Amino acid sequence: MRRVGAGGAARAAAPLLLLLLLLARPPPAAAGDSKKSEAGLVSEHFSQAPQKLSFYSWYGSTRLFHFRVPPDTVLLRWLLHVSQSSPSCTDVEITVHFRYGAPPVINPLGTSFPDNTLSQASFHIRALLSTMLLGNTSVNISHPAPGDWFVVAHLPPSSQKIEVKGSVPTCAYFFQPDMLVMRVVEVSILEPDVPLPQTLLSHASYLKIFVPEYTQELRLDLQGCVSSVSPGCPVRLTVGASTLPRNFQKVLSCTGLTPSCYLLLSSPPWGRWLQVTVENLAGPHVSVVFNVEAAFTVCRPWSVTFHRLMQNNPNQSHDTSVGRLSQSPAHWELGRSGGVGSAPSCLLNYPVMREDTDVVSVHFQPLNGAFVMVHANIPSVMRLRLDTGMDSGGSLVISLRANQTEITNGTLVAACLNAGSPFLSFNTSLNCTTAFFQGHSMFLSASSHTANLIIPYPETDNWYLSLQLVCPESSEECEQAIARVETILYLVPCLNDCGPYGQCLLLRRYGYLYAGCSCKAGWRGWSCTDNSTAQTVAQQRAAALLLTLSNLMFLAPIAVSLHRSFLVEASVYFYTMFFSTFYHACDQPGEAVLCILSYDTLQYCDFLGSGASTWVTILCMARLKTILKQMDRRGIWNLMGPCLFAFVIMASMWMYRCGHRRQCYPTSWQRWVFYLLPGISMASVGIAIYTSMMTSENYYYTHSIWHMLLAGSAAFLLPPPEEPAEPWACLHKFPCHYQICRNDRDELYTVT
Repeated sequence: MRRVGAGGAARAAAPLLLLLLLLARPPPAAAGDSKKSEAGLVSEHFSQAPQKLSFYSWYGSTRLFHFRVPPDTVLLRWLLHVSQSSPSCTDVEITVHFRYGAPPVINPLGTSFPDNTLSQASFHIRALLSTMLLGNTSVNISHPAPGDWFVVAHLPPSSQKIEVKGSVPTCAYFFQPDMLVMRVVEVSILEPDVPLPQTLLSHASYLKIFVPEYTQELRLDLQGCVSSVSPGCPVRLTVGASTLPRNFQKVLSCTGLTPSCYLLLSSPPWGRWLQVTVENLAGPHVSVVFNVEAAFTVCRPWSVTFHRLMQNNPNQSHDTSVGRLSQSPAHWELGRSGGVGSAPSCLLNYPVMREDTDVVSVHFQPLNGAFVMVHANIPSVMRLRLDTGMDSGGSLVISLRANQTEITNGTLVAACLNAGSPFLSFNTSLNCTTAFFQGHSMFLSASSHTANLIIPYPETDNWYLSLQLVCPESSEECEQAIARVETILYLVPCLNDCGPYGQCLLLRRYGYLYAGCSCKAGWRGWSCTDNSTAQTVAQQRAAALLLTLSNLMFLAPIAVSLHRSFLVEASVYFYTMFFSTFYHACDQPGEAVLCILSYDTLQYCDFLGSGASTWVTILCMARLKTILKQMDRRGIWNLMGPCLFAFVIMASMWMYRCGHRRQCYPTSWQRWVFYLLPGISMASVGIAIYTSMMTSENYYYTHSIWHMLLAGSAAFLLPPPEEPAEPWACLHKFPCHYQICRNDRDELYTVT
């Protein structure tokens, strides 16, 4: 991420114009003082280098941008810029996704997710390239949450057509988001149980309050509200920050005739500042006077202490300082009041050890073992620390399992997974909803002893797993009941390593790492579990056999070359046949795979052999005295360049012979009808298939036909020997050691 500095006038015009528009708005007043409002605003501009967009096929084909929104931001605006490599590029649709806390979870192909996977529709916009080129595409967010924000952009799903690089003109589309923020530097601090006087005119007042850990409830009161012209309290209170894809801001409108109103928040986010915005609804030039007061309801957690852990793990060493933290068995009478400040206990806290095992790989282990004791009158809570900023690029897996004998027909173990703060209200509801987060529920019962939950790309935050034993039918059954629940908690880059038909790839945007699954053999989906278009094992084997055995057609040009003493050409054809066979055996998805060398080595040798086969065939037709060599790999011109050059050499030699002999060359019509025309036809059809007809679905068939046509055309196009010789005469020269290379010179090439 970088700040925009001095640049071109055209590039800076849009941001500067936007800043002028933002500053032209009536600035919000801080703490009710409108005279200082303009001085209390700071505007900032952030941008990142543009990235080339790709047509969507999997998550790795998207382009990700990672921004950090500063605290106390009151307005966020994304400016979306696009450009194209040529004015003749087609008008395509560009999709842009936004999310707070983690990369967006998207599904442009409409594929299925694995079982028990949480999948929420991302917030996104779609716009045509022609519209975005006008420069007026933007997204506005009021009071955004501070921290990580992610933007992902991509083109429509790819057509699956396989095109040779350079064979058709291509268009490049570039995308660059700019982030402009306006933040308030004069914010009033709202202290607990201390009324804060406020006077509102036409501008809003910005407050914030810090929520400590173990806060059960937060109550915000507006008291003594008086308007200068109208009765009642024309004030609107907005609590919390905006997030995407879902927004959980709470709004309190005090429009009644009473001079006071309040807002009650259950389980507000722990350990962070909470934004509060107060607005005047009475209109301009109308003052409203009131007091704001915040009150917390806190509780004392019951913790599994180190002394108890030492008793459960005798192999561990003891420390004398642990005795000061020990608790007597009476402390396990859960749900009673007592202790510091006589605060009631609201949860049983299970300390959790975080073990980092690899990149985007974390294992969570309760310190007292894998089992958690679940009670009926108080929730058991575990905190999962996913707040490092590098944990949001994987998948969080939660697995719960209970003993079959400990859960009766009338009992139920309810579990809630929430970010920011735990869900503690099991006695009144099972919806897992906290003040600013909709939690994810899991249940264990007599008929279902296991529960699983998978969260792809979890938000950067502290996550809390709450468990409690409930009895929906009769509360008496839960009085003495206790259930042991085994917990398996971990973060992985990809679920099940993308399975047998996928590959888990680690992606990077600057210093941020995230993972995605690249599927094969027709499998699709977030974790390559969607088999709606998957190939069967029989289809995979048939495709492998077609692509490998079709190379046996090269036996024909090899035999013709040996028969006519073209040993160099025969060796090139054998080289091509060998490496093309094993390259396609290694290039197969699924189960029918055989790799004798590394994939890149086999691919290079295959591409080299294809170009060399065409090269030596044309040069042999030119009847040159010196063998020329070339080494090249990808791209249409890497193949067509040498071939066209060789074709020019062949045509020049044929024209020379026509002029020298004063007759058409080749001279025999049989040579044209039975050899050259069939060979040229096969080569033309093969080139047409190779450049314009191959797709990812018919690749196994069309590429196999390409193998056969290429080899067949070489067999037809090879000329007869220049001097009459006995067939297979070259085989008699092997005892003469290297006489087959007479008058030829080996040349060494350095490939860089």
